[in-house]
Amino acid sequence: MTNPEFETALHRMLQITTLFNRDMEQHAAADGLTAARVPVVWLVSTNGPQTQRQLAEALGVSARNITGLVDILERDGFVTREPHPRDRRATLVTPTPKGAAIAERMAREQAEFTESLFSDWEPDAFKSFARGLDRIVDRLTDLFEAGDR
Repeated sequence: MTNPEFETALHRMLQITTLFNRDMEQHAAADGLTAARVPVVWLVSTNGPQTQRQLAEALGVSARNITGLVDILERDGFVTREPHPRDRRATLVTPTPKGAAIAERMAREQAEFTESLFSDWEPDAFKSFARGLDRIVDRLTDLFEAGDR
């Protein structure tokens, strides 16, 4: 039997996940994107042009999945495919001005949201919360790597 406090904490984390996902889906849809496409636009806008292989590795998805995402993003004007300057076989996924502008706005909105979410916390309470999040991430990583999840 599990500890009821543990179950309550997990339930709260699932609620937070649901709320964050809903928020991301709504904001993405307003830009003509999906939650799956946002990370591609974000990565090429913040880290510079990348090959599809680099994107697939960074996002932990298959090459086929990235190809489909980039096809749609290119069709909708968020990215372009440009020749790689050193590898004739590769192309670089590059943000268009439209894609870069959306990523810049997302960064501003994320900073504003972060401030509104955490600005009224007492510093010690926030530090404790952040340490707790680190412990959860570390524990989940350990469980996943061990194959226990």
